[in-house]
Amino acid sequence: MYKKKRKKYRLMITLIGCIVIFILLFMSFTLNRNYTFVESIGKDIVMFFNKVVMYPFTALNKTKDEDLSKSYIIQKNVNTSLEEEIQELKKSLELKKTLTEYDTVTATVLSRNKSYWFNTVTIDKGKKSGIKKDMAVVTKNGFVGKINRVSSNSSEVKLITSDDINYKVSVSISTESGDTNAILNGYDSKEKLLMVNGVDKTFHIKEGDKVLTSGLGGREPRGIYIGSVKKIKSDKYNLSRTLYLETGQDFNGIHYLTVLKEKS
Repeated sequence: MYKKKRKKYRLMITLIGCIVIFILLFMSFTLNRNYTFVESIGKDIVMFFNKVVMYPFTALNKTKDEDLSKSYIIQKNVNTSLEEEIQELKKSLELKKTLTEYDTVTATVLSRNKSYWFNTVTIDKGKKSGIKKDMAVVTKNGFVGKINRVSSNSSEVKLITSDDINYKVSVSISTESGDTNAILNGYDSKEKLLMVNGVDKTFHIKEGDKVLTSGLGGREPRGIYIGSVKKIKSDKYNLSRTLYLETGQDFNGIHYLTVLKEKS
């Protein structure tokens, strides 16, 4: 009798645990909300372990037949990769010389979801570093996204390459006849071009025109470079156009980002 009750108790605990995990997973897919208290703690714990340098267990394998030439090649490639990241970080830090109206926080990219590669990245700076939702995020190549969710020691950055139809960025197109405003919303992953939809055909826009953040709505600073017009397509009724922007940013290989904070 005691064993049956014990077994039933364990089954109930397991079932409750599965339900809690399912609910947390379901909630985590809601991309546009803030972290709950539990999620925030969990996120910080995961980020902590991501930053811990794990002991290279493979180095313990001391077989006599080990091919040292292969090990040398691997180490050489690792050193080259680290050097490239160091140079990228140096260039990122140079932003402090130009963005004088903002305090800058340089962060390291910790992870990104393989299923949503161009949507978000997670960085190692959060509330403790003064990071808040909707702060602009840049690299040496220009504007790349905004802070979407924040925990104590990490933040989620929503990239401008996101396929979220509700994610829009107000932009300003610099033309010979003056500036015109539009909305950036979309990314062509095959051609690696950003998209600005619904641009009035009466505006004289040509290939090579620069596109910057407009600052409208107060969510991001004005005048941060995004890209240049690569090509222009009209809709089937010839009422509006879609601009395709080329950026200098490789969105596949982002390692360091800079968050812009307004000076207090």
